[in-house]
Amino acid sequence: MLTAPATPEKTTVLGACPHDCPDTCALVTTVQDGIAVKLQGNPNHPHTAGVLCTKVSRYIERTEHAERLTTPLRRSGPKGSGQFTPVTWDVALDAIAARLKVVKHPETILPYSYAGTMGLVQGESMDRRFFNKLGASQLDRTICSTAGAEALSFTLGGKVGMRVEFFAESKLILIWGSNSIGSNLHFWRHAQAARRNGARLVCIDPRKTETADKCDEHIALLPGTDAALALALMHELIVHDWLDHDYIDKHTLGWDRLRERALQWPPSRAAQVCGVPEAQIVALAQAYGTTLPAAIRMNYGMQRVRGGGNAARAIACLPALTGAWRHRAGGVLLSSSGLYPIDRAALQRPDLLAGRTPRTINMTTIGDALNDTVRPVDVLIVYNSNPVAIAPDSSKVVAGFAREDLFTVVMEQFQTDTADYADYVLPATTQLEHWDIHTSYGHTDVLLNRPAIAPRGEARSNAWVFRELARRMGFTEPCFSDDDETICRQAFAAGVIDFDELEAQGFTTLRLPDAPYAEGNFPTPSGRCEFFSARLAAMGQDGLPDHVPNYEPAGSSPDYPLAMISPPARNFLNSSFVNVRSLRAIEGEPLLEIHADDAAARGIDDGAIVRVFNARGEYRCRAEVSRRARAGVVHGLGIWWRKLGLDGTNVNQLTSQRLTDIGRGPTFYDCLVQVERDGGPSAAS
Repeated sequence: MLTAPATPEKTTVLGACPHDCPDTCALVTTVQDGIAVKLQGNPNHPHTAGVLCTKVSRYIERTEHAERLTTPLRRSGPKGSGQFTPVTWDVALDAIAARLKVVKHPETILPYSYAGTMGLVQGESMDRRFFNKLGASQLDRTICSTAGAEALSFTLGGKVGMRVEFFAESKLILIWGSNSIGSNLHFWRHAQAARRNGARLVCIDPRKTETADKCDEHIALLPGTDAALALALMHELIVHDWLDHDYIDKHTLGWDRLRERALQWPPSRAAQVCGVPEAQIVALAQAYGTTLPAAIRMNYGMQRVRGGGNAARAIACLPALTGAWRHRAGGVLLSSSGLYPIDRAALQRPDLLAGRTPRTINMTTIGDALNDTVRPVDVLIVYNSNPVAIAPDSSKVVAGFAREDLFTVVMEQFQTDTADYADYVLPATTQLEHWDIHTSYGHTDVLLNRPAIAPRGEARSNAWVFRELARRMGFTEPCFSDDDETICRQAFAAGVIDFDELEAQGFTTLRLPDAPYAEGNFPTPSGRCEFFSARLAAMGQDGLPDHVPNYEPAGSSPDYPLAMISPPARNFLNSSFVNVRSLRAIEGEPLLEIHADDAAARGIDDGAIVRVFNARGEYRCRAEVSRRARAGVVHGLGIWWRKLGLDGTNVNQLTSQRLTDIGRGPTFYDCLVQVERDGGPSAAS
């Protein structure tokens, strides 16, 4: 009698989503015969609840992509050509170490990394140890969130706020600068629960996003005018006495000064600045001042302008005026990441600098840094980032990467725009193939990621690469021998989190009060919400929040009359997932959303190829005449890989390297352009 062959046993492995998103979902990967056959959200994780976004639900497709890099590569053609020859790991690492050993000045070495993974192991552990030991230039990691983050530190004392799950109990939710459906899906679940219980949802965003479609009201303000709106709301709270005087007296600092500033901003003035009806501002102020508990969900879109830090400060002041912090369903949340007591000294070992103070280079201005002949960058090591695509003023970035004398190493999963310019490309593992530990900036759980499958080909983790380079450099400190699992255990001091629970269920929750600032106790120097920041004043800045106009305010230039913002395409995450065919098929092609009036004035039909340009450069793409755009504002949806654009460029050809008022952050959404119909070849040709 014949016996049927045994079916390979299926196992499940617990993990975490690595991407730059506040949701930080818990994952369950089903593995059969060493192959990942299913990926789903962990239904036992309260924040994930078994649900993943469209992007991450395709993660196996990304891991098993036919274009995965699986062997080290050495450049064999001109920089930017993408021509490479496979080599062994020993050949690649020996060559990289040899180049590092002959560097005369360690500060000419620069690491460039960001949030390609948010993991503490693969993102900020062995790499930081390695560069600290070298004495390399430090990277000011500013490309996303520092304006809002530092603004919170000067106001609330850190990246802290209300807990996301309690938004479900709020009666009014202001979703400020966030397309939550596309970029914060699990928060949207709580917002919908609140709405079913009678809450009102208001979306404040220049673009009529998918989230705005689903809210009760959309306030389509001009880019960079958020602080003016917040100050006008304060004006109305004061005039109508919708204030919690007891909370203000006991738990805030600088009220008299803020009151004087806010009274300079009647709704009529803000309406002109913001480009919205005065009545809409008055009604919003009344709703916010008379509804308890009221909550604000900020996101980072509103702080990518010159005055982004001041705007975040102004918004963060609002809950203290009404006493919203007294309720666990009241307050504000931009980021929860400051609540995690991460042991960064153990992870990164700053002591390895041994008293040296290397220069710091801002990652937003990498274009200028790579073209600086006075204090040059001679060696660049890129990982967890794609700067040729994502950094502003990209013509300068490309020119810097094209330097023949620049030795560039790129650690990547795919041959990105940046990898095309590398001297060596090292194949990196994906999240399904390595250990890591994760915190979140949207909830308050710690997550553990276990490898579910073996690495594809010869791919290796970031931490492994830096361990091997350290060995070749002769670094003998024991910390350079720590394996990835060991580093997971070093992320928190003993007893801070329940590591046994973390291993057993894949996540563990920080022990925090429901309403942490009901009685003040903010982590500021004064313990109060600091309307006036003496620390900012000591730095020569305005101690009070104010409206700081854009570098390029809407309507200020006859040559470039349109304001442009560049929010992410819904099915991409920055430049990640652009090469996943199923997701790219949903997005179609690079688009510029334009209002019907602006299109008609330029003779632009829906679907026409347009030329978008300013003094920094030009970019060709297809126009979509869209109800999502307000008059005077266009949306260059990104971030597409440059090599997939009509002319090998993307929207960052137009953005500038100017920095924000607070936090040295980028000003991607502070950008004026002109748009005209293009007579060149279409995408189809």
